[in-house]
Amino acid sequence: MTTTPSITTTDVLAGMDLSGTSVLVTGGTTGLGKETARALAAAGATVVITARSADKGATAITGLREAMPGCDVDFAVLELASLRSVRDFCSRFRESRDHVDVVIANAGIMAVPFGHTDDGFELHFGTNHLGHFVLIGRLLPMLLTGAPARVVLLSSGGHAASDIRWDDPNFEQGGYTKMGAYGQSKTANILHAVELQRRYGAHGLRAYSVHPGMVTTDLGRHFTREDYNDLVARAQASAAGALPPRVGVDVGAATSVWAAVADGLEAHGGAYLADCATADAQPYAMDPDAARRLWALSEQLTSEHFPEG
Repeated sequence: MTTTPSITTTDVLAGMDLSGTSVLVTGGTTGLGKETARALAAAGATVVITARSADKGATAITGLREAMPGCDVDFAVLELASLRSVRDFCSRFRESRDHVDVVIANAGIMAVPFGHTDDGFELHFGTNHLGHFVLIGRLLPMLLTGAPARVVLLSSGGHAASDIRWDDPNFEQGGYTKMGAYGQSKTANILHAVELQRRYGAHGLRAYSVHPGMVTTDLGRHFTREDYNDLVARAQASAAGALPPRVGVDVGAATSVWAAVADGLEAHGGAYLADCATADAQPYAMDPDAARRLWALSEQLTSEHFPEG
């Protein structure tokens, strides 16, 4: 029998005072990102969320401030599917402060029809991985200046749907499936954390990838009945034998929050986490050679180069 996760963000942060801790949460206007931002701000952290539009950002911030009078929250516009937007955001963010303690790469898309980002990358790979690759790379000086610092990358158990398509990550040769594309991007998130840890761990950076669980949010808004049936079939064919139980956003966001602030995680840099504990990812997603290879591929695709620490 599968045990339903029950640890909440409130449980994780009980008794913590995060005053003086600065946090950036991408995709913080709804769902897991908004709950992550709420919980951290409620514990005293200074939190900036990103939004795809000023209207969405302003609405989210108004709601957070009404729920938590006196909290220190703000927003900035960021579109991860546009590297120009990512670069512009990083320039503005670096001008507004001298360091950041935690970056939570929460924003993402799932099971969207085949398409491309502004820069011509497949939508999942370009948004979920390459957008965050450039974002985190450009913010590395701020993270290392404030070290010890942490990077938390939202992955998924869905990474089991696909390794990296090394010869065709953008599906230019066909073979596109929604879950395959999503799975590749989530594998990339895990490998990104592994390589961040290898490169910058000695300088006080800790990177983690997170499986939030089966959470009901608007992330699955593009799902059709056929997509859901495909997901069920994949789950039944896996070691688990079934889809995991659904949880609320307060439980789904708990592992992100735990990765961001928990004591005792320092020795587990680069780990894949689930249900507020270290967990096992697919071997290909934890392969250090694959992590180096993905970093090199990502630099080539984005024309961004980040030196080792």
